[in-house]
Parts: sequence; structure tokens; C-alpha cells
Amino acid sequence: MLIDCHIHMVLDGADWKAAIARHKQSVDESWIHRILARYQELGFTWLRDGGDRWGVGKRARDLAGEYGITYRTPLSPLCKAGHYGGFIGEKYENLRQYAELVVKNRENGADFIKIMISGLMDFDRFGVLTEDGLEPAEIRELIHIAHEEGMAVMAHANGAGIVKAAAEAGVDSVEHGAYLNAEALHAMAENGTVWVPTLSTIGNLRGRGRFEETAVERILDSAVENVRQFAAMGGLLAPGTDAGAWSVPHGSLTEYELLKAVLGDETRPVLEKGSLALRQKF
Repeated sequence: MLIDCHIHMVLDGADWKAAIARHKQSVDESWIHRILARYQELGFTWLRDGGDRWGVGKRARDLAGEYGITYRTPLSPLCKAGHYGGFIGEKYENLRQYAELVVKNRENGADFIKIMISGLMDFDRFGVLTEDGLEPAEIRELIHIAHEEGMAVMAHANGAGIVKAAAEAGVDSVEHGAYLNAEALHAMAENGTVWVPTLSTIGNLRGRGRFEETAVERILDSAVENVRQFAAMGGLLAPGTDAGAWSVPHGSLTEYELLKAVLGDETRPVLEKGSLALRQKF
């Protein structure tokens, strides 16, 4: 039985603009059927979507049962105006608007809330993020508002300070988590945060010629070492590919391969523990 705790049904792993355009007028159900069939053939039984504002993930959830797949979606990710995430999510200007979106998504059937609280890795420059991200006090309030509405929270989060703030605020899962330090790792472990490191988004870039190879290798080495340390702390890890991101096709098995290279014989028990915790939350 395989699970993928972070996919984007709306994306195709090749051209994000063309992929989104496929669904802008109306959701392309033939695409969804094709991708769900691929997951079924490979043995996937549980998928968690990172969300989109066109309803692709929501429709995939409607159809997933035909393929023996349990599907979870936040509907649309929520991002602060002027920060990363606007290409795929719904924007808010202030906490009042954010709270309204949380309620709207909950009432429309969201399984959880996804927040975007940091930028992306710059794959050409080790240690660099595309933006610093939100302030800790604001991160705490975002998580608190969603929890008050009875919703688990998935956070797109990179950078030690951002992840530490989110973990201490009780975030349910951290996605990606680049450039962490001991304090951030301990905060996640101590607060029961499930970390979905999406190593595939880095590992699948190797040898593709799109980014500076030395930087990609250093970013992957850093992520791998953090995963190793977090597992040694007893932290909760779950597999998620970020399928649909560039060079990460749907149905990719590279996340399991990368995690096995890090965790060795302990891969299965570590991932089973983290995956169970995640599915109970979401």
C-alpha cells in the first residue's frame, strides 16, 4: 500500500502554466481519470492534495473512490497578498479576510486548511529562499484561527524560523521544510508536527540541466541530513512527492527511494508511524 501526502492534481510536472490552463474554463475530468488510474495501477490508496482555486482537487476527491483511493484536499491554499502562492491559491489582505476564507472553505467541504507562509528554495543558490516569509505572530494567528474552526493545518514552510514558529503554534504538518536547524527540528518533534519533506522536488532536479548542479546537490544533502536528524529524534515523517511540481510526475516513487536511502532499514516503521499520525489529523 502506497500513499502520497502531497500532490497537486492541477499540475503535470512539466509546464505549470499550460497545466493550469487545461482547467481554467472547466475542470478536465479526463485528465483526473487518467492520473487516478495511474495511481491505482501503482498501488496508491491515499492521496493528499495541496489545493488549487479551480476545483481540480475537489473533483478528484469526488472521483477517487472509483479507483479505491481516499483523497483529501484543502480546496484552495490560502496565501497573503504579495507573498508566494497567488498563482494557485486564494489571496487575503488581512486576518479578517483570512478568517472568512477559512470559514468559506470549511463550509464548502475542505478536509483541512493549507497556508502558505514562506517562499521557495532558489535552486541555483544554496541557502537562499525567494522570500523570508510571514512573521511568527501572524503565523500563530493563522493556525489558531483555523484550529478554532476545527480544521487541521498544512503549512507550506521553508526556513528554520518559519518552521519553528509554525510548530510551536501547533501546525499539523510542515511541507518541504528547507534549511532547518536543531531548534526547528526539535520544535516539530516536541509538538507532534508531521514533516513531509518532499525530497523529490530536489532529488528529481539532478542531471536535468535546469539549475546549477552543485547548488542542487548541496540543497539535497542539507535536506537529507535534516531528515536523518529528525528521524533520530523520533519525529513524525510522512512521504509526499509534491507531484505536479517541475520534474515530479504523478505516481512518482522517488520519494520512497530517497527516504529509504536516508533511513535504511528503519524506513518502513518510521514512515508508517508518521503516515498514521498524518491521516488521523487530516
